[in-house]
Amino acid sequence: MTTRLADGVWQFACRGVNVYLLEDGDDLVLVDAGTPWDAGRIRAGVLDTGHDLRDVDRVVVTHYDLDHVGALGKLAPDLDAYLVAGEHTASVLRGDRRPDAPGTKGFLTKHLVSRLVTLPDLPVEAVPDGEQTGSFAAFATPGHTPGHTCFVSPDLGVGLLGDLARGTEDGTLERVPRFVDADREQAGESIASFAERTPAFEVACMGHGEPLRDQGDEQVRRLAARL
Repeated sequence: MTTRLADGVWQFACRGVNVYLLEDGDDLVLVDAGTPWDAGRIRAGVLDTGHDLRDVDRVVVTHYDLDHVGALGKLAPDLDAYLVAGEHTASVLRGDRRPDAPGTKGFLTKHLVSRLVTLPDLPVEAVPDGEQTGSFAAFATPGHTPGHTCFVSPDLGVGLLGDLARGTEDGTLERVPRFVDADREQAGESIASFAERTPAFEVACMGHGEPLRDQGDEQVRRLAARL
């Protein structure tokens, strides 16, 4: 299902995860890529917005996880785009580094996710903490995964939060379940740091749960206050 969240911002509801498409000036940006079984949904969603997958200029990857990079390999033949991610995730997407994380999540990422995910043959651009990709600034927010990164565009009023938090039906944010965070303590620290650093934004695009159409930055601060 395709949902318009704001002018030039759309949500695609995939298999338990959200994928987003947005217009950043003259660029068309795909945000994350769902599970390995979501390629068809993503293609259909892009068409629903009046665009074609070949119109996508860049793909922003918030982090390396089965349900966020899963369909990249299947979409790649139809993409004339480059991938954008934080430095750690970018090195994984290039194949320079094996996916790594502590504990059970790390074991599953190395031995299960890597078998199900095909890395695409697309250029990869690393965006260090505080640097820009289009109108979006990168904010390193490790914890859910070592390379988790959020991206915020004050110009568009949009925050791409990945799995920093999940959206609830009452329009608030809550933490993702403990067992899906690689480092729970670090993930909490990242929420607090992001709440202090982020510029104002209205629309909050999370990987799971309901995206927020307004008060995105305020809801992040309220979540941080409850830690």
